[in-house]
Amino acid sequence: MKRRGRVWAGALIAAVVVLGIGSYWFQPWKLWRDETVSEALPGAAAPKQPSGAASGAASGAPAAGPQTLAQGTLISHEHTTTGKAKLIRLADGSHTLRLENLDTSNGPDLRVWLTDAPVKEGVAGWRVFDDGKYVSLGKLKGNKGDQNYEIPAGVNLADYSSVTIWCDRFDVSFGAATLT
Repeated sequence: MKRRGRVWAGALIAAVVVLGIGSYWFQPWKLWRDETVSEALPGAAAPKQPSGAASGAASGAPAAGPQTLAQGTLISHEHTTTGKAKLIRLADGSHTLRLENLDTSNGPDLRVWLTDAPVKEGVAGWRVFDDGKYVSLGKLKGNKGDQNYEIPAGVNLADYSSVTIWCDRFDVSFGAATLT
């Protein structure tokens, strides 16, 4: 009888350990929790000059507003994903990637990547984005809404043709867009 009790206790302990590790790794609670972000485009309104400041003629041409350089529509990969991705040059000359009307599943360790990989539909496109050149713009801020990701100054935008919502934990794309 005692041996049988020890076997059951050992099995129970093993099950708790496996359940704990599985919960940490898969984070299933994220499937039921949406994170909505509503960020405005940075620098959408030109900054006002202080009174007495030189006009645009003295300091050169006035700064232009944000300009969309490339954009694309997100397609679904591992998870249903919709929205638009826009590569934008801001008035100060910096660049940002803007996700608009994003709607995807939440998941563990989601990142936003600029990549040189072609966007492929279906299962063929799930795992191609880490095969070539890519730059991570950071963690996905939310799985729904409008959000901005600063592109580091040294990034040569001509080297990148697509964007992906990448699950770094499982090396799979949730969704992606070709930037044209």
